[in-house]
Amino acid sequence: MSSLKTLSLIALSLVSIGWLQFKRFQTLTQAQENTSQAQLAGEDQAQVLQLELMQKLPGFGFDNLIADWTFLQFLQYFGDDAVREQVGYTVSPDFFKVIVDKDPRFIEPYFYLSNSVSLYAAEPETSVALMAQGLESLAPTVPPNSYFVWRYKGTDELLFLGDGRAAQESFEAAAEWAEQSPDPEGKSVAESSRNTANFLAKNPSSRAAQISAWASILVRAVDDRTRDIAVKNIEALGGSITVNQQGQVSVTFSPDE
Repeated sequence: MSSLKTLSLIALSLVSIGWLQFKRFQTLTQAQENTSQAQLAGEDQAQVLQLELMQKLPGFGFDNLIADWTFLQFLQYFGDDAVREQVGYTVSPDFFKVIVDKDPRFIEPYFYLSNSVSLYAAEPETSVALMAQGLESLAPTVPPNSYFVWRYKGTDELLFLGDGRAAQESFEAAAEWAEQSPDPEGKSVAESSRNTANFLAKNPSSRAAQISAWASILVRAVDDRTRDIAVKNIEALGGSITVNQQGQVSVTFSPDE
């Protein structure tokens, strides 16, 4: 009986020690996570200060190089999924403020601007304003695919700002620019943009126009997360997606009633 009592006391002591060690481990882990979060947030703030400096820095004729360097920094920032999941995408707008200011004709960054600023950083007003700023330096043929900026602007106005009328005007401008463009995709983009503008002219909150806008995001997505978001929204709006053997994506939906 005495031995059994002793064993019970030992077992109870071990359980108590184990529980205390577990709680201590939890506390240490939480502290490490908090430190990591604070460190990452501090790094983001340092990045913002650096970008503010880059924006004020005189280019001495090399503004395009500053824009190139900033875009490369953004790609590294955007591609670090593990860090972005912890602290988000709040610095995204700051990268594009530098890029658009220094080299508004640098077309490739616009393909990332909408997704990273409107979709992830939740700042569609900033995204639309930056595209409007860039469009002042663009033309239907310079560069040849500059019509995409009008399409992205219209997409953000429709899906994230809920401004169907402004979106209609942007898609109409996209169609006009695409028709003048020497780009091989120009004709098909002009037709698609014109169709979306017509949907919105009849109904500023057109479901068909929203599906078309999400389909545009899906086709031009540069990361899997954006593709997943686009697919979910297309299906939620009643559209269906098919992919053929060549990997081409098509979206079908019923017209607005």
